[in-house]
Amino acid sequence: MGFAVRVGLILLGLLTTGFVTAAADWPMFRGSPGLTGVASDSLPDKPSLKWTAKLGSPLKSSSAVAADRVFVGADNGYLYALNFQNGSNLWSFKTDGPIESSPLVLDGVVYFGSSDNFVYALDAEKGTLKWKYETGDKVLGGPNHTQSPDGKQQWIVVGSYDFKLHCIDALSGKAVWTYETGNYINGTPAISGEYTVFGGCDALLHVISVKDGKKVKEMEAGAYIAGSGAFADGHFYIGHYENEFLCFDINKAAVAWKYRDRAFPYFSSPALAGGNVIFGGRDKRLHCLKQSTGEVVWVFGTRAKVDSSPVVAGDKVVVGSEDGRLYMLNLADGKELWSYEIGQGIAASPAVSNGKIVIGSNDGSVYCFAASAKP
Repeated sequence: MGFAVRVGLILLGLLTTGFVTAAADWPMFRGSPGLTGVASDSLPDKPSLKWTAKLGSPLKSSSAVAADRVFVGADNGYLYALNFQNGSNLWSFKTDGPIESSPLVLDGVVYFGSSDNFVYALDAEKGTLKWKYETGDKVLGGPNHTQSPDGKQQWIVVGSYDFKLHCIDALSGKAVWTYETGNYINGTPAISGEYTVFGGCDALLHVISVKDGKKVKEMEAGAYIAGSGAFADGHFYIGHYENEFLCFDINKAAVAWKYRDRAFPYFSSPALAGGNVIFGGRDKRLHCLKQSTGEVVWVFGTRAKVDSSPVVAGDKVVVGSEDGRLYMLNLADGKELWSYEIGQGIAASPAVSNGKIVIGSNDGSVYCFAASAKP
């Protein structure tokens, strides 16, 4: 088959499904399987509010953006699909519990967990149910994905309050393997290469083979971990409830460095960019440290706790705060470049796609910011 024919068939398939993803999309929590929180594009210096979607229920779920749609869960149990251009509601799907899980969009399907103990797979274009998978307790963390060892299937990896990490076949919704821990799994597991790594409420860091779900390594964290970590270059970065932020060397199965400042926990997931790690704290501040040493680069103060996870886009950092503001900072020195007062707290994390910022708030609305329209 000639190259032109193959390309034509691929394009025909994409047109037939009506669902085409792009490189600048933000298809999952933290943007990619390593959960590094880095966008592929840049942001305007002074964004303007482009649209607001009033959903009427608090939003702790972080949005996913794919194929010109925004997907987000709400406390009222609905998963919403919105038009990325104007915020109009395209469809919604009701579960039987609040949705804090951030959606994953993969191959035209949106995957997410609910407090009703199920993981769902919906047709991303139509919102129709493809399958649902039952766990033993609520699912608050977002799903991640990896390929099967033979490269023929996609697998969904997600944690539950049933103490288990579940690996599910993306197509059939059947269990591939499960891995049991000693307590709740609240965050999203990070995946890089052959490993998935996550912290649990059992105060342990778990390194698991994605091939078969077997434990590879286990490390003491010192306190329970409620958030998600970032995994890159053999190192895993995460904060815990007893006021420390840690860098683990996965190969050595040891803590490379620890950062301890004030006596406040860390729930925010870190972003990795430019040799730095950036994360929020319940001390009302955003912290930027050197990845290699944990040395402080800068600290930025807000007016309330920062559980929202920062996203880096080019030379800028975007993050929400419980003080009701969305902030944009200079990555190099942490200086405030711009902020927008929403008015109620922001626990969700930003999604950055195609030069736009999308974020939900406790006020029940999703906000989209972009460059001002040229006159």
